[in-house]
Amino acid sequence: MPPSPSSFALHLAATRKPRPKDSELVFGRTFTDHMAVADWESERGWFDPRVVPYGPFALDPAAAVFHYAQEMFDGLKAFRGADDKIRFFRLDRHCKRMHDGADRLCIPAIDEALMREAIMALVGADADWVPSAPGTALYIRPTIIATEPFLGVRPAKRFLFFVIASPVGAYSGAAFSPARILVEDSYVRAAAGGLGGVKAGANYVASLRAAQDAQARGYAQVLWTDAIEHTYLEEVGTMNLVVRIGDEFITPPLGGSILAGITRDAVLTLLRDWGFLANERPIGMEELIAAHRAGTLREVFGCGTAAVITPVGTLGWKGEDMVINDGKPGEVSQRLFDTITGVQAGREPDTHGWMTLLE
Repeated sequence: MPPSPSSFALHLAATRKPRPKDSELVFGRTFTDHMAVADWESERGWFDPRVVPYGPFALDPAAAVFHYAQEMFDGLKAFRGADDKIRFFRLDRHCKRMHDGADRLCIPAIDEALMREAIMALVGADADWVPSAPGTALYIRPTIIATEPFLGVRPAKRFLFFVIASPVGAYSGAAFSPARILVEDSYVRAAAGGLGGVKAGANYVASLRAAQDAQARGYAQVLWTDAIEHTYLEEVGTMNLVVRIGDEFITPPLGGSILAGITRDAVLTLLRDWGFLANERPIGMEELIAAHRAGTLREVFGCGTAAVITPVGTLGWKGEDMVINDGKPGEVSQRLFDTITGVQAGREPDTHGWMTLLE
């Protein structure tokens, strides 16, 4: 068993759960033997960091997380390479995003070094849970919730930070499968000045009704439009959006309603490395429709931690479907998927220093 980082006490489970076969993994249903935990109080800051057996929390019914949704989370992955070593994809960037996002929710920022230590300690304790089959990973979910029991709208004075982990296969069950997406022109996921730029659970519950309605109409997810005019494109499902018109790649700019995706950043970096024009600028449905009619709409895809790259084969808009690239993945989205997953698995060189070895 790898040693615990000095600040995390190890309280290991007496018995271990059976691990599923790599071929049977689904996303987010099975969890490892342990979790990393730390507490925060206004008088003490973060304290008592520990790794304990995975299990339920005892929370007061008046805990602020239940009544005022004061919570946030992140998500990243660890991979087992062909050399049997475990590596994290962009660990430090995930720690920084969670640290920086806390202020918007009046949550005490988790120190980046402490979050990194928590993840290292947990994965070190549960290293046997990191799968090795192609397309698999250990998905890691750091979370902070407000635990102070009170009724009254103000920031809480007690919080709980925890990290859980789940061995996973492909996010949607079929890796890199083109999706049918409905452009949403009624519901709103987030507005500028709201919570869209942080990983708050409120953003995701706001998306459920639209996604369920889209699925009832035969689409996998929705493409969100802006909250004011319902014409400018934002996120696709729970992912950042990238559109290719001619030889230009476009992703909507970060303006407070869009999450600063870490895979999004990797995509922009690779596109520019490869000599493509990659711009962060507004793009509306009018421009998208005109490009489709002109035959210059070459690729549309989502990018995010869970699925990496999801090509869009069909876009539904006001009762009509636009088929993109004959419903097949685009050549560059395929190249991006192969390169990023290749770096994660150790098949491709890590020229940007994105992978962090388990200490």
